Amino acid sequence: MPVSLFERLGGAENVKKIASSLVDNHFSNPTISTRFVGSVDADRLKMFATEFITAGTGGPEAYSGRDMLATHKGMNISAAEFMAVLDDALDALSSNGVGQPEQEEMLFILYSMRADVVLV
Repeated sequence: MPVSLFERLGGAENVKKIASSLVDNHFSNPTISTRFVGSVDADRLKMFATEFITAGTGGPEAYSGRDMLATHKGMNISAAEFMAVLDDALDALSSNGVGQPEQEEMLFILYSMRADVVLV
């Protein structure tokens, strides 16, 4: 039986660390930080990011947030901002000990959502 990406990411404990790093990266990334600082509750976003990654990679937890299109509709997110998010994700994965095959798989999943995020 194949091992889920969730397990290969390190399970619940490491996914929580990845999500926390990802959100911290967003808050400090000059390309996108203005979308977060002062207008987004970091702890709430970390909780949703943890759920989102868990559910999207085969983990046991369901995602309770809005879908990507509903979340990003009307935000006019540029392609450069979307790529900044992917860069933040890659850094979060790498800094939390995730191997390259899993990093690539995770980035593929995230990139597949581009149409629901960019310029919607």
